[in-house]
Amino acid sequence: MSVWPEAYDLRIYDEIDSTLAEAARIAPGVSRPVWMLARLQTAARARRGRNWDSPRGNLYSTLVYNPGCGPQQAALRSFVAALALFDACVAVIGRAEGLALKWPNDVLLNGGKLAGILLESLSLGPDRLYLAVGIGVNLADAPPVEAVEPGAVRPVSLAGETGVLITPDDFLIELALAYDRYEAQLSTEGFAPIRSAWLARAARLGEQIVARTGTSETVGIFETIDTDGQLVLSTASGRVRIPAADVYF
Repeated sequence: MSVWPEAYDLRIYDEIDSTLAEAARIAPGVSRPVWMLARLQTAARARRGRNWDSPRGNLYSTLVYNPGCGPQQAALRSFVAALALFDACVAVIGRAEGLALKWPNDVLLNGGKLAGILLESLSLGPDRLYLAVGIGVNLADAPPVEAVEPGAVRPVSLAGETGVLITPDDFLIELALAYDRYEAQLSTEGFAPIRSAWLARAARLGEQIVARTGTSETVGIFETIDTDGQLVLSTASGRVRIPAADVYF
């Protein structure tokens, strides 16, 4: 059995509003990285303030720590988290087949959304930028299709797609170990190897996708991500770089 990484603390809550909210509350007193795990969340949220269904048996976790860098470099941890999630799933399932990473923050299994990532920065003064990396994984159950917005990727669960049953506690150990590895790689080697590894696992690379923000929609061929993690599309009007958007297939 895998062993919890020594460099990280762990806090487990039977019930809480959300681990992301708790990250904001505890950040001022955090001296080393802390993973939080909730059995049940009563006020969870996803990207753009959307609600996140939180039945028992799924993974609801947040890592809070000071990454020792500025906001732009801190944002690259979304790719660290995605790769760590991918590796944790491989460790649990025993294979990579069917898994893919959807820009900017989802893990797909058999074409459906298995997991999501949400990053929030917490500024506590000069040189005190804390990062909260919120991660939710549908281990046991997935929301019904009608619960997601039209055009969004269908939700799936690990158990439903693979028959593999794992507790949130055991999954988090694999996730924390993988995150530790990629965090160390980013710190010592920079973003280049992280970017290459992410692209090797990217969903719909080289295919037409749609990137939507609150005010615009861009259709183009998913060409790559750049050295800042921005989505790069080849469109009828030329190459376009997109820093933030929701992607639709």
